[in-house]
Amino acid sequence: MSDFDYDVLVIGAGPGGYVAAIRAAQLGLKTACAESRETLGGTCLNVGCIPSKAMLHASELYDEAANGALAKLGVKIDKMSLDLPTLQGQRVDAVKGLTGGIEFLFKKNKVTWLKGLASFTGANTVEINGETVTAKNIVIATGSSVTPLPGVAVDNAGGKIVDSTGALELDKVPGHLVVVGGGVIGLELGSVWKRLGAKVTVVEYLDQILPGMDGEVRKEANKIFKKQGFEYKLGTKVTGAEVGKKGVTLTVEPAAGGDAEKIEADVVLVSIGRRPNTEGLGLDKIGLELNARSQIETDHDFATKVPGVWAIGDVIPGPMLAHKAEDEGIAVAENIAGLTGIVNHAVIPSVVYTKPEIAGVGLTEEQAKEKGAIKVGKFPMMANSRAKTNHEPDGFVKIIADAETDKVLGVWIIAVPAGTMIAQAAQAMEFGASSEDIAYTCHAHPTHSEAIKEAAMAVTGKPIHM
Repeated sequence: MSDFDYDVLVIGAGPGGYVAAIRAAQLGLKTACAESRETLGGTCLNVGCIPSKAMLHASELYDEAANGALAKLGVKIDKMSLDLPTLQGQRVDAVKGLTGGIEFLFKKNKVTWLKGLASFTGANTVEINGETVTAKNIVIATGSSVTPLPGVAVDNAGGKIVDSTGALELDKVPGHLVVVGGGVIGLELGSVWKRLGAKVTVVEYLDQILPGMDGEVRKEANKIFKKQGFEYKLGTKVTGAEVGKKGVTLTVEPAAGGDAEKIEADVVLVSIGRRPNTEGLGLDKIGLELNARSQIETDHDFATKVPGVWAIGDVIPGPMLAHKAEDEGIAVAENIAGLTGIVNHAVIPSVVYTKPEIAGVGLTEEQAKEKGAIKVGKFPMMANSRAKTNHEPDGFVKIIADAETDKVLGVWIIAVPAGTMIAQAAQAMEFGASSEDIAYTCHAHPTHSEAIKEAAMAVTGKPIHM
C-alpha cells in the first residue's frame, strides 16, 4: 500500500488538468483532481473557447440572414428578428453538455473530484477546504485569468466595463462597444456583437492587430475586418475610464505620446491578455519561485525543480492555448507513469475564430527569415473553386519552406475554415514534410483545402490555378 492518498493529484480541471487526470487514471494510477468551480472544464469550457464559439456561430447565421448574404443565394427571409435570450440560451446549453461530459468521464475513469481550492503545505501535501490530502505526484494545472488594465476596473455584474466573461453575457446589444486589445479574444467577441448590430472600435497599443502572427496575415486581417465595419485606433493606449449612468468615457492617447482624447462607449471590453494563476497555491511553502513573467519553469518532462511537483498549461511558458495544455496533460501523465511523454512546441497551431478564420502553425515569415534563406508559396482563396462558389473569397494560404531542404517551416491561412485546414499543415510539419510532399498529395475537389496544395506548388513557382 502507498503511504499517499493518491498517486497523482492534479490541481485544476481545465483542458490541461482534466486531460492529465483522465490519462493518469487510464494508466492505472490512483488519481484525484482538485477544482473549485461548480463545473469542470476550466476557463475554456465554462467562459472561454466553447461559449464564445457558440456565440460566434449563432451571430454568423444571424448576420447572413440580416444582411442579405442569404438573399443572394435565393434564400429570402421576409421578416426576422434577434432573440438574444434564446441565442444566449444555446450558449449555456453547449457549456452544460460539455462540462457534464467531463464529469461523466471522471466517473468512468475513476478520477476523484476534490471540490475546492488546493494549496501546498509541503511537496506532497495540499490543503483543500481545511483537509490535508497527500499525493506522490502533484500536477499544477491552474490555468490563467484576465490581465487587468490599470485605471480601468472590470465589473462584469455592472455590464459596462467587462472582460471576456462579461462580454459573453451581455443582455442587450451595445450601441457602441470599445474593445481594448486587438488580440484573438477581443476580435472574436468584437465580431459577435458587431454582427448583432453594435458599432465596434478596437483600441490597440501596438501599430497592428493580432500580435505574434505573421506580418502579412496581420495586414490582411486588418483590411478584412475594416471592410466588415470594425474601426481601429492603433498605436493607442487607454489611460482611464469613467463609468456614468449610460456608459463609459474612455481616455486614450497615442502610445508614442501626444494629446489625450475621449471615447464614449456603451460597453468596454478589456482583453489585453491573460496571466498565470499562481497566487494562493502556497508555492513559497515548497520553495518554488516564479520567473519574471510569473510562470512556473519546468524541464522537458514538465517536472519542476521540486521532486514530485509538475506543471502544465497556462502556468508554464509557451502559448496560452487549450490544445497545448491538453497535449501537455497527456505527456505529463505518461511521464509520471514512466512512459515517454513529449510535446513538440514548435508545431502548435493557433486559430482566430472570426469570419474568415485565421490560423497559423510554425514560424512566421519574419521569424523564418532570421534563421536563413526561405521560399514562400502563396495562393489566394478567390482562386479556390469551393471558396468562390460559396462566396468566401477573402484570404490566402501561405507556406514558408527552407530554401535548401524544402522542409515546411510555417503555414499561415486566412479562410472561412482555416481552423480546420491548419490540422493538415500541423500534421505535415510533425512528419517533417517538404512543400513538395504537400504539393504531390492528392486533395479532394472541390474543397478549401486544395488551396494548401496550390500554395505548396507555389513554393516552387508552379501553382495551376493562378
